[in-house]
Amino acid sequence: MVLSIGERIKGFLFSPSETFDASKEDTIGDAFKYFVVILLILAVIVAIIGAVAFQWILGMSNAFLPPDALPLAEIGPLLAVIPVVLFIAVLVGGIIGAFIDGLWIHLWVYLVGGRKGVGQTIKAVMYGTTPYCLLGWIPIVNFIAEIWMIIVAILGVRQLHEISTGKAVLAVILAIIIPAIIIVAIFASIMSTMPQGPMCTWPGGSGLGGI
Repeated sequence: MVLSIGERIKGFLFSPSETFDASKEDTIGDAFKYFVVILLILAVIVAIIGAVAFQWILGMSNAFLPPDALPLAEIGPLLAVIPVVLFIAVLVGGIIGAFIDGLWIHLWVYLVGGRKGVGQTIKAVMYGTTPYCLLGWIPIVNFIAEIWMIIVAILGVRQLHEISTGKAVLAVILAIIIPAIIIVAIFASIMSTMPQGPMCTWPGGSGLGGI
């Protein structure tokens, strides 16, 4: 049974396990087509929000500019490409990110015993983005959508690779935590090499500590 896009959206939002079971025979191409559709929805919404926010910023900025300043409205057309840039960034970044995330998560899926192939993991990632693509643009709700997305991806890994819930959770959580730890370690290392603050020195002295 081939599910329509609407049925997939409803299924991955409210009954992901059953919908993943019905999607086991889907190809990566099938998942990609669905993913592009919901990603386009997010890209369009983000572009619209960007355009509205930009116009609001222009209006607010003009109100505070001195009379002899160049009105920002005059450079507005040059910056009107912002919505286009946002649209392309969300679309292209989302597609590239989905494949990179899929490959990265599959490393951990394989280590915990998933043997159904990298294609199934990429499908789990693409289908799992459904909550975020549809709701991720809403402030506050986007946090819930991210958690929801992770849960759906975990269920996808479990169902498509036919492994236990514990193994699916372990694989996805490790895929999230390991990069986070590395980023924090790099940031901490960089911060540790930076000066802690300006040293006040006396002429001929070595700093306040030498008083």
